[in-house]
Amino acid sequence: MLSVLRVHLPSEIPVVGCEITPYVLLRRPDGSISTDDVPESAPFNGYCIRYKWYRDQSDQKVSVCSVHPTEQATLQCIVCVKEKVPIAKSYHCSPKCFTDAWQHHRSLHEQAKRTIKENGIEEEEAFGRFNNSGSGSHNAGLSGATINVGSSVLNNGPVPIYSTTVAERNGEAWSEVGRSRTYTPTSDDINHVLKFECVVVYAETRIPVGNVHTILTSRVIPAPSPTPRRMIQVNGPDVLGQLDVDGRSASSRTFSVLSYNILSDAYATSETYSYCPSWALSWPYRRQNLLREIIGYHADILCLQEVQNDHFEEFFAPELDKHGYQALFKRRTSEVYSGNPNSVDGCATFFRRDRFSQVEFNKAAQSLTDQGIAAGQKKAALTRLIKDNIALIVVLESKFGNHGADNPGKRRLLCVANTHVNVHHEYMDVKLWQVHTLLKGLEKIAVSADIPMLVCGDFNTVPGSAPHSLLARGKVDPLHPDLAVDPFGILRLTNKLSHQLPLVSAYSSFARMGGVAPGVEQQWRRMDPATNEPLFTNCLPALSLFMLYEEKR
Repeated sequence: MLSVLRVHLPSEIPVVGCEITPYVLLRRPDGSISTDDVPESAPFNGYCIRYKWYRDQSDQKVSVCSVHPTEQATLQCIVCVKEKVPIAKSYHCSPKCFTDAWQHHRSLHEQAKRTIKENGIEEEEAFGRFNNSGSGSHNAGLSGATINVGSSVLNNGPVPIYSTTVAERNGEAWSEVGRSRTYTPTSDDINHVLKFECVVVYAETRIPVGNVHTILTSRVIPAPSPTPRRMIQVNGPDVLGQLDVDGRSASSRTFSVLSYNILSDAYATSETYSYCPSWALSWPYRRQNLLREIIGYHADILCLQEVQNDHFEEFFAPELDKHGYQALFKRRTSEVYSGNPNSVDGCATFFRRDRFSQVEFNKAAQSLTDQGIAAGQKKAALTRLIKDNIALIVVLESKFGNHGADNPGKRRLLCVANTHVNVHHEYMDVKLWQVHTLLKGLEKIAVSADIPMLVCGDFNTVPGSAPHSLLARGKVDPLHPDLAVDPFGILRLTNKLSHQLPLVSAYSSFARMGGVAPGVEQQWRRMDPATNEPLFTNCLPALSLFMLYEEKR
């Protein structure tokens, strides 16, 4: 008979708008163990699983901070109330919390004013579209004193009241809210505990068989409003045209590119990111934030790294398809991987269909070791080289703009490379070899087609290193200290570590830009004058840099 062995949740703290999919381990009649669903609509050997979700109906006397959703709110912004900003966004846990968030919080007031002035639409509706987490409709308040913080007034107000159908179970009041394996918390669930229940039932009679398995969540929290990134427009000799305020190309002959390592769910562990709460590391929470940010830039070309195979097929490809993007994906090769193929990550490149139409490292490693490594060292050298990293290269043809009065029939092509280079610092020879292999492949394409090159990716290297020098300057100094790491003579077999592609760093374009724009002086202080690159772009226990390169033409 079908039976439930184990039930647990991916995260104990549920977040509004983030789907919860419990892990349910089943033993099938043949004795096999499986996590595959057996819903009532598709019974197995006459049995199926019935799922139910309940909301705790106990009266909650607390509201939560809009910045730190696991903290109780003690202050409320009166301006938010006057401007009809969604009430849950007005709460803060302390005066310091409010003052630290003031610059971002003030923009909510300004946005609410603009919405009324320009569209005549109630702010709650507009904010609901901006932040689909639903937390904005949490109609709650506080009671108590009023204080001034900065230029805003904080006050405490009434308590949220929920009116739902209540069912008594073992002295506790629970209201049924769902009958499927998954459940997405809404604003009505904020501050309430959820209960998941599953039981095997006989399909014909719907009578439960065996024990009922239940599990409780922590109290539901609203999804925090992410602080928007501050974008600085770059003007200078290395920039081909301008962008509109929404990120779209202002000229028909220019385009925009986004390169982003999204962090594979397989690597988003509490051990690695111990400073991050588990609910914020969960994929259901991160994916909606990632999608919102990626779409918000309106880029013509997207180069994403660390995209899991199943996330590409089930989430990114279909979701970005709705926004007019065509997708290409190359996952890591299988030589050094064993386990669940769905969790293998890779590089994904997307391009807008209205603007464009449509090399694996390991094979090159095999060829190199066959030709130049001594017989006794081939296996060890190959093991060192094969790190499962890949590069996805695509040639696009533009559908936009004037192709030139002097060449009206000329096709306008662009070669886009998207890569993720080996992360480990002790494998500097492998990093350099991978970058060199990629550039030599691009060089052949450029020579044969006279085509511009765009190289995007996570290179896991720092300015001044040998891989960075090869990319940005086209060569590596023979005395560079990184060349000392070459236990199998791999780099000596690459002939000359150079290339002829006139690449320029997108970051260094900013360092050399002319004119003065808001915020530029502060950013310039964060640039390294020796390399014309940022002092840092990502700060982790193990530093890695995300860099974008484009051809200087």
